[in-house]
Amino acid sequence: MMTETTDRLAAITIDDSAMAPATPEVEQDRRVAVFDLLEDNSFALPGRNGQQAPAGPYALLLAMRDNRLVFDISTEGGDKVGEFHLSMGPFRQTVKDYFQICASYVDAVKRLPPAQIEAIDMARRGIHNEGARTLQERLEGKAEIDIDTSRRLFTLICALIPG
Repeated sequence: MMTETTDRLAAITIDDSAMAPATPEVEQDRRVAVFDLLEDNSFALPGRNGQQAPAGPYALLLAMRDNRLVFDISTEGGDKVGEFHLSMGPFRQTVKDYFQICASYVDAVKRLPPAQIEAIDMARRGIHNEGARTLQERLEGKAEIDIDTSRRLFTLICALIPG
């Protein structure tokens, strides 16, 4: 029998109260991103000042406030265990490039041969990986995540930003 890891996110809430209402497409992107993230993730908090971090699983409230990405982390029981804010500056160009390549991909699927579609999709994955690496770097010392979790979180961050 496999034991369930506590180094994970068990719940994700998106606070979009400070944002313009989402389109149905953006809402769907968010739902898919949250579902994928909850299905498989690795998320741990490092200890601080010689103290061990409270054990997970964790609940994450993700929000955009004052052009900053906010990670508000609690235990499943609702006890707050941490909050950190990340500047969107390091993500801006990557997110912009990601949106542009996604639009190119959608357009390509309608009119280009498979080989060209595949080339655009490879470029899209490369930009997505770049965003995931940036997120891992920005979370260093705040939260420990694997590359797959970082990729899924980056997808969710993109779904938070109005296109």
